[in-house]
Amino acid sequence: MLLKTRLKVRNKSVAVLDIRSSEVCAAVGERGVNNTFIIKSKYSCAYDGYADGELLDFDSFKAAVQDVVQSTLAASGQKIYRFYVGIPGEFVRVKVTDDAITFQAPQRIRRAHTDGVAAMSQPDDGEGYAVVDSSVVYYVLSDKRRVIDPEGCISDSLRARICWFLCKQSFCECVKLAFRPFSSVSRLKFIPSALAQCNYLLERQARDSYAALLDIGYISSVYSVACGNGILFSQAFSMGVGHIAVLLMDELGIPFEVASQFLSKVNLNAKERLTSVQEIKYGEKVYRYSTAQLRDIIREGLDGLCELVDECRRSFSEKDMSGKPLNITGEGVKTIRGTAEHLAGRLECEVEVITPKVPYYDKPKFSSLFSLLDGALGENE
Repeated sequence: MLLKTRLKVRNKSVAVLDIRSSEVCAAVGERGVNNTFIIKSKYSCAYDGYADGELLDFDSFKAAVQDVVQSTLAASGQKIYRFYVGIPGEFVRVKVTDDAITFQAPQRIRRAHTDGVAAMSQPDDGEGYAVVDSSVVYYVLSDKRRVIDPEGCISDSLRARICWFLCKQSFCECVKLAFRPFSSVSRLKFIPSALAQCNYLLERQARDSYAALLDIGYISSVYSVACGNGILFSQAFSMGVGHIAVLLMDELGIPFEVASQFLSKVNLNAKERLTSVQEIKYGEKVYRYSTAQLRDIIREGLDGLCELVDECRRSFSEKDMSGKPLNITGEGVKTIRGTAEHLAGRLECEVEVITPKVPYYDKPKFSSLFSLLDGALGENE
């Protein structure tokens, strides 16, 4: 009886750890009506972040993870045995395989066939990375049809295009060390954040014809190209709104905290008078600058972000993404008003801000958390 109760509770709710470049967030949630979510608990904690594929300070990371996990365990009211952990793009490599198996005569495709082509396609671990997840982009049958689920189809061959996600082993070890004090958590399941976001935020129709997603973070951002149920390209770069605040700090010689506040005060689309100024009181001092000067520096920072996106688009040679819409999300999107419009003009493409379809949480900064919840609940179900 106890075992049945435990399984029922575990199947209803999931616990996730969302790791961003400025904070970590632990949450327990379950599926609500109309594919929404019920959040049982949610705790966030700031830390030093990561850049260039490395945590900037492990002790800061460990303390933040333990703080939010401890709060989650205390508030849950139930035993939590498994945590789903989102892997930031900085610690992930994507490898795409394209392999096929053939049969002597046409036959009905079964689970054993899809498992077989996956087994022969799996890449080896190496260079400090290990395979942690995979997703099928699509299958191709002998009549050249592309399908997402081939089981039950008649074919004399089965070709599978699969994306494999390799995680930096040192990052996994850091997460495991942070969870060590919590003996009740017996399993960690790693989910690539970029995959979860693409599958949750992008409509299937858009993914079927290649769709680009830019997650603008605080220290790190990720550009991904989704196709089918997988990702064909994903590139992280250490550039975010925090770097634009640093640019303001350096150009104006002001404290970082003041520069961060100026970011949210300037609207890149507004038409103020030439005499318009912005001011912030910090401590005993008032900092005053013309709106035009602040706007020029912020635009310079966003131009740097656009250059990195351009490099990513050129690096993905399979499909010309320059004219396709760019979907953007992440905490950096709404920090500076007018970001989407500036990117659209600079990159010469349509830019759309996408958010979770969840009341009260329909903001870009919650995209990674709810994408992770959706992915975890999908696996659990």
